[in-house]
Amino acid sequence: MNRIFDNKEEFIELYRSSVTSISGKPFEMTSDLDRFHALAKLIASKARAIQTTTEERVTETEQKRVYYFSIEFLIGRLLDNYLLNLGVRDIVKDGLADMGADLDALCELEPDPALGNGGLGRLAACFLDSMAHEGIAGYGNGMRYRYGLFKQEIVDGAQHETTDEWLSHGYPWEVRRPDKAVRIGFGGRVEGYEQDGRTFYRTVDTQDVLAVPYDIPIVGYGGKTVNKLRVWSAEPVEEQFDLEAFNRGDYALADAHRAEAEAISAILYPNDAGEHGRLLRLKQEYLFVSAGLSSVLDTFRAEHGNDWKSLPKYVAIHTNDTHPAMCGPELMRVLIDEEKLEWDEAWEIVTNTISYTNHTILPEALEKWPISTFSKLLPRLYQIIDEISRRYNSAFDRSADGWQDRLRKTAILWDGEVRMANLSVICSHSVNGVAKLHTEILKDQTLRDFYALTPEKFNNKTNGISHRRFLAEANPSYAKLISEAIGDGWLDNADELSKLAQFENDAAFLERVGESKHANKVRLAQYVKRECGLVIDPNSIFDVQVKRFHAYKRQLLNIFKVMDIYNRRLADPNFRVAPTTFIFSGKAASSYTFAKETIRLINSVADVVNNDPRVNEVMKVCFIPNFRVSNAQLIYPAAEISEQISTAGMEASGTSNMKLMMNGALTLGTMDGANIEIVKLAGEENEKIFGLTAPEVDELRASGMHFAWDMYNADRDRLGRVIDELTDNTFARLSGDFGSIHNELMSSNDHDFVMKDFMSYVTAWEELTASYSDHTDWNRRALHNTASSGWFSSDRTIREYRDDIWGA
Repeated sequence: MNRIFDNKEEFIELYRSSVTSISGKPFEMTSDLDRFHALAKLIASKARAIQTTTEERVTETEQKRVYYFSIEFLIGRLLDNYLLNLGVRDIVKDGLADMGADLDALCELEPDPALGNGGLGRLAACFLDSMAHEGIAGYGNGMRYRYGLFKQEIVDGAQHETTDEWLSHGYPWEVRRPDKAVRIGFGGRVEGYEQDGRTFYRTVDTQDVLAVPYDIPIVGYGGKTVNKLRVWSAEPVEEQFDLEAFNRGDYALADAHRAEAEAISAILYPNDAGEHGRLLRLKQEYLFVSAGLSSVLDTFRAEHGNDWKSLPKYVAIHTNDTHPAMCGPELMRVLIDEEKLEWDEAWEIVTNTISYTNHTILPEALEKWPISTFSKLLPRLYQIIDEISRRYNSAFDRSADGWQDRLRKTAILWDGEVRMANLSVICSHSVNGVAKLHTEILKDQTLRDFYALTPEKFNNKTNGISHRRFLAEANPSYAKLISEAIGDGWLDNADELSKLAQFENDAAFLERVGESKHANKVRLAQYVKRECGLVIDPNSIFDVQVKRFHAYKRQLLNIFKVMDIYNRRLADPNFRVAPTTFIFSGKAASSYTFAKETIRLINSVADVVNNDPRVNEVMKVCFIPNFRVSNAQLIYPAAEISEQISTAGMEASGTSNMKLMMNGALTLGTMDGANIEIVKLAGEENEKIFGLTAPEVDELRASGMHFAWDMYNADRDRLGRVIDELTDNTFARLSGDFGSIHNELMSSNDHDFVMKDFMSYVTAWEELTASYSDHTDWNRRALHNTASSGWFSSDRTIREYRDDIWGA
């Protein structure tokens, strides 16, 4: 462990100096915010010193550099995490206590960086952590969003989006690097010119913005490696403040040039329903790709000159989903237009350097851009994509039967659109899915024709999570218990969690497991009371579903279960269920009406259930607003049931299932995504599986024999009653009924099989919760889940990427 402070006294001396230099006041006169910023800046300065040493080592040993391009990096708060990784948390905590300050209180002042939203961004952040831990020269490349996605507030049960002003007090971890800024051009026209007997192309008359990088240190556990995340902010190339407009009172127009440039990096996922939104989102994707590649190639030139043939030897560029799909054609543009390489030579370099992770089978998530929009905004890049497409089509094997259909499905340009997933596959030497089932679906369905053409490209890399953040940091009481039992080697090697299996029949140890869980439930209950004004019982079962809202994730099925239990309890006071608190959290995309209506339904059910004394001794419903890393770290340790109930075959992997499992929650789920690996590792007897399997879903869809109204009529007392309650005012008092959910469910014939899996799901839940009364056995299964979870560390995932894809 490479510690940055030898002892408490050294820390106190350095920290006092940091406080004074930053605030201009002695420690005793500073606010907690002053103290937080001083502490973060002190730790950041120490981290950057290690980063310098890391860079020197990488350069000296000619280590291969891995650049991870992602539109999201949901890194969470860093202070507590970095103190843990640097091995000085206890030194700092004790030092602050001696000075009259509280580390936990200071950590609470750190904003959640709004650089991502969901699983895609959290995965990218975990991967950066693991690359640093594994000693890989790994660098994130993304966008610095001024306001993130949005801050979620619940008003009359409904989601309302407000700006997430996470930068209002500054961000002490970042360093602005204007010396590394990159000029990015949009629009304009392409012109050719002759040089040395060849024709080259350049784009002129462009509208330019400046991509300015901000660097954030990424501290690996053990303190030996510190890498960096580089995020880009859009700014005007030069100030064009209109003084005349300002003087006549037209203040917005006076600074319109700056506002237009800064809009590119203002928010994550601009609404692309209209042309303006599509252009903004495309600008965003091109900016972080083009600027990022410029940074990558600058580093390569400094170390290897213009030996471009060796680029794949020293550089790996990984594209996380389709948002960075322009990496391929943009790298081609640089190599051909700027470095003057021949097409074939450049193409070989590109395809041996770039790799691609697919995260979804949903057609709407496989990005497509109208050619008219794309070619207008990025004319030269479109020409290169067109040429990639022409060469691909020209070389296509026409000897096999059905080649026309295969070409149509794998083409980059088709039906007036640029297909970014197809572009990603064609420009990459490796394509991977993120769970065993997901990869098989890619090969058998989503990317079936590509797999038939180039099966050697395809591989699986089941996702992982940072066990240091989501167990050691998030769950200190449980982490302490684990370390007392098996030592702290599991922080370095998550496989050592398997040593916990020896305690599964130790009644005294299992009692301590239960005490830790209860303490975490009390902690979450206090947060819920403070944030939501709702009192929940830590002695009830905490049943948790926390993730992005989407129809296939089936939060609707979960709340239908709650409605059914409520109905049965009212109809029969002798109906017995284990007392349960049903906890939901997650955001819906601002334009996703169905998902937002599901959130409104959950809150409307909560309003009725939580105010009905006839049922409150056995059930409450809690929606925790504004799901993010910091409150996730309170929720995961408190959970006892992990709801992973997506329609089988629809969830690529999931990562909340791994975080909840690691913290000792039992999975209630379908055989979907990484649930399959969870069941394989922990045993189905330690989880609860229900519902249709992926092959059964496919078969039922193909049969045409699935009818929502038949299911409704076959069970009018329970399922039918729940459906009726969407429109009969039972849950309408907050903000109205739910006709749109009713129509979507019945008119679309229960597309996600909510009704089909309903009875199987509720029965499975009843069977699982009925076993809760045997606390010793429940704690045994919880401990068994933790002991089986080490394989889900992102350290393992990253080692597989390193060995099988990056060659780092």
